[in-house]
Amino acid sequence: MRFTFAALLVAVFALAAAGCFHSDAEDEGSGDTDTAAQEDTGTGAGGNGAGGDVLAAVKERGNVVCGVNEAVPGFGVATEAGEFEGFDIDYCRAIAAAVLGDAEAVEFTPLTAEQRFTALQSGEIDVLVRNTTYTASRDGAEGARFLHTTYYDGQGMMVKSDSEFQELADLGGATICVLSGTTTELNLETVFQAQGIEYTPLTFEEADPLQAAFIEGRCDAWTSDLSQLAGIRSAWPENQGGPEGLRLFEDVLSKEPLGPAVRDGDDDWADAVNWAIFATIQAEEFEITQDNIDEMLESDNPDIQRLLGQPVEGEPFDAGLGLDADFVVNVVRAVGNYGEIYDRNVGEGSALGLERGLNALWTDGGLQYAPPYR
Repeated sequence: MRFTFAALLVAVFALAAAGCFHSDAEDEGSGDTDTAAQEDTGTGAGGNGAGGDVLAAVKERGNVVCGVNEAVPGFGVATEAGEFEGFDIDYCRAIAAAVLGDAEAVEFTPLTAEQRFTALQSGEIDVLVRNTTYTASRDGAEGARFLHTTYYDGQGMMVKSDSEFQELADLGGATICVLSGTTTELNLETVFQAQGIEYTPLTFEEADPLQAAFIEGRCDAWTSDLSQLAGIRSAWPENQGGPEGLRLFEDVLSKEPLGPAVRDGDDDWADAVNWAIFATIQAEEFEITQDNIDEMLESDNPDIQRLLGQPVEGEPFDAGLGLDADFVVNVVRAVGNYGEIYDRNVGEGSALGLERGLNALWTDGGLQYAPPYR
């Protein structure tokens, strides 16, 4: 059964609650003295603690340290061979391709929900690309600057296919599995309280024990981002019925705009990361792909010439981003355009089978829109 994302988001703008897999309160430190020292002395991955010239530090170091998830099929997964793959992983590589000209110049740092903002604040990572929802409190209180949304999502609910529960209203008295320290937990409380539904939350700090509890029947339903639930469903064990053993409700509990975040106070680094993302979106709009990039370098369209770092009427263009003129070429050659990234990781041709919905280009009725590159 294919998950129809666009249909599920019809009600999304009626809800103001947002957030998934992170704490709205300040995360507590891990107690690691090296991390504390990095924050004080500015010797973390970015070389500058809570701000400063990360772009220069990344170029000098020769790699991008990217905070990721390692357990969300389609978005961020560590394979048995120790390789990382997924939608978010491709954006880590896109950033490295844009800044360093090498998509493999990435150090992936797996982080839990509780660890991620502490790691970003301390300089342990350069950029957070880990199914992280953009909310007001995170923007204002976590020392984070959120960049362009790479995936527009919503929080949903999942049950076993043979469950008697068909929609949220049926869940009165149910036990619901949810990750603790996340706004997924807060959204659940808010929505159920508003609808007068009594329930029992069963909370876990990590996804593996949560999944075990769900399989054991200790909870009746599992709530998370719809994209994550679709990913979990796609990889559901065959001895539990495989993907057909799970069913997603049509109800949407919240808005979940997911995208990269960097530390506050460094506009140059934020601009570089943001335009690495915009490069993939604009490339799709111009129908520039991995396969035709060399052909497109010969285009006589001035907008395409400018985007690909080619002189326009004999004049080179420098946007002042601190990136090479051909950074878009490096990005597209490495990971493709937005549509290619989407399709191979989470789209209808992947195991997740997610329709583009709000993640379509603006020209196709979606929300993905890149500013002019001029």
